[in-house]
Amino acid sequence: MFKKFIRLAKSTFAFVDTQQQISMREELERLQSLPRFADPKSLVPHGYKVCSQADEDGMIAEIFNRIGTTNRFFVEFGIGNGLENNTLALLFQGWKGIWIEANDKACAAIRNGFKTAISTRTLRLEEAFINRDNIDGLIGRNIDEAEIDLLSVDIDGNDWHVYDGIKCINPRVIVFEYNAKFYPPISYCMAYDSDHIHQNDDCFGMSLQFLVDEMTPRGYALVGCNISGANAFFVREDLLADKFEKPNDVAHHFLPARYHLARLASGHPAAYHTLERALPPGQ
Repeated sequence: MFKKFIRLAKSTFAFVDTQQQISMREELERLQSLPRFADPKSLVPHGYKVCSQADEDGMIAEIFNRIGTTNRFFVEFGIGNGLENNTLALLFQGWKGIWIEANDKACAAIRNGFKTAISTRTLRLEEAFINRDNIDGLIGRNIDEAEIDLLSVDIDGNDWHVYDGIKCINPRVIVFEYNAKFYPPISYCMAYDSDHIHQNDDCFGMSLQFLVDEMTPRGYALVGCNISGANAFFVREDLLADKFEKPNDVAHHFLPARYHLARLASGHPAAYHTLERALPPGQ
């Protein structure tokens, strides 16, 4: 009787999860087809998930489809266990890069799961609790040239202050997690706290208004936000031409928090050995 109950419970949970996935998929497609995203230059309709939390993979792919790539090198910090972030999908496309993560168990899993990528220095892993004082050195000792294609910043706290400490690279594209609770025109940035650990509350990061106000003088333009309201995409102004939707302001691109869409599945669950057993790109 007990085994029958367990089977029934598992079946019920599977049905609920399936229904949730269908609902989230329908919501994503409905949102992407809204009139506000009808401009052919909008990035939102191009969003999809391979290994990112929500639809970031598709938006990143479309940005580089428009501006091209150079060395196809990325830097990402705050990568968790390595199976769900903004750059794993790029490894499948022949990119190289640096991951920085503080969690020792996550780093151990990455070292064990991505042995080939790490041994060939396709992927360079730094285990460190980053702050505004050590970030430049952690990146600098792993790069050969200053210009890189992509920087992704997501540490649920001192994001801006850590980014502000980076001097050794000149990214063409930057992805920032922003705090979507703070609608424009609110300019919010968490005060620097070198020991900060996110408590799953609203004390983290910075608002989109703050980001645009700070990044515009540095020569970067906001070109879009993803549908879950988690990430903002900035492209260096010398690369814009007429390739992105205008205006590049906060009011036009801001999207509110829809964090539940980060639970959207993309095929079967991710596994470390998938990358290890993949044919090299082009073969």
